Amino acid sequence: MIKNIIFDLGNVLLNFEAKKYLGSKIPLEKIEIIYKGIFQSEEWISLDRGTITEEEAKANIIDRNIDYKEYINMAFENWYDMLTPIEKNIRILEALKEKKYKIYYLSNFHDLAFKYVTQKYDFFKKFDGGVVSYEEKILKPECEIYERIIKKYNLNPKECIFIDDTKINVDGATESGLYGIHLKDIDTLEENLKKYEIEL
Repeated sequence: MIKNIIFDLGNVLLNFEAKKYLGSKIPLEKIEIIYKGIFQSEEWISLDRGTITEEEAKANIIDRNIDYKEYINMAFENWYDMLTPIEKNIRILEALKEKKYKIYYLSNFHDLAFKYVTQKYDFFKKFDGGVVSYEEKILKPECEIYERIIKKYNLNPKECIFIDDTKINVDGATESGLYGIHLKDIDTLEENLKKYEIEL
């Protein structure tokens, strides 16, 4: 019987559309190179792991892409603004809470960005707890991060469902004994939960 629902944040509860965001700030023909330079960089992973500051990450990325310094600075300016709630899924989270399920988050996230969203959005008050990568210095899909949330809250993995938009992260959860939902489409959360006999 499922008692605990564990949510990823990006593209499950919060919009994270980096290319769309870049399109609002920089010329169309520069989007791909800036996207790769920032969001697919080693520094972006290190930010998730909590081993580098955002200022250090930006400086390193600029050093490697000096011709695009202006665009990189523009991209980093107010980038947290793209992290907006996916309202339909927030309502599902609230409904689960009302049904007495325990609600947790398990997410790869940067320090400053996480502090920004948790202070700005009230739905974070609904959680019974959670684990975030920058605090733990471990990342999904590393097995240690799933074990961390299980041990921290004394959870039975067979009573837990983990929801993530990235398949490799879901695979990591299932290898750790949890049930998993790979949320390919943000509009299919309720449908996927029903497969586990969870009615809202």
